[in-house]
Amino acid sequence: MIDDDQPLAGTNPVAAAPAAEEAPRIVPTISGTLPAEEVERITKDLIGVLKTVYDPEIPVDIYELGLIYKVDLDDNRNLSIDMTLTAPGCPVAGEMPGWVENAAMSVEGVGNVTVNMVFDPPWDASRMSEEAQVALNWW
Repeated sequence: MIDDDQPLAGTNPVAAAPAAEEAPRIVPTISGTLPAEEVERITKDLIGVLKTVYDPEIPVDIYELGLIYKVDLDDNRNLSIDMTLTAPGCPVAGEMPGWVENAAMSVEGVGNVTVNMVFDPPWDASRMSEEAQVALNWW
């Protein structure tokens, strides 16, 4: 599991929320039984599908917005994704986890996908990638 406040350890983490000064990253760390090449492929494919999911009110995908806080990939290829919203009252709060789950399920070789909505820490604009900041004229 990866989170913003702890070093990499434990399972086969695939994604983490970015530090405030960094763009979003999915960083593969191998500590389980999955081959490194498989983790790298799943990581690349997962980033690709996450970049197809958009908040309908914001013209930037959820990955570049920094809404994906953590992704764990276990040895059975099951994903657990912690994500947030730009605001707790987001009109698509009930739908977006399903969109993320469906996107992640489309990655070849992935087993079950669980999407957890979290609000701690709260999202802020520092989590956006430079690409997102440019797209939103957020300078």
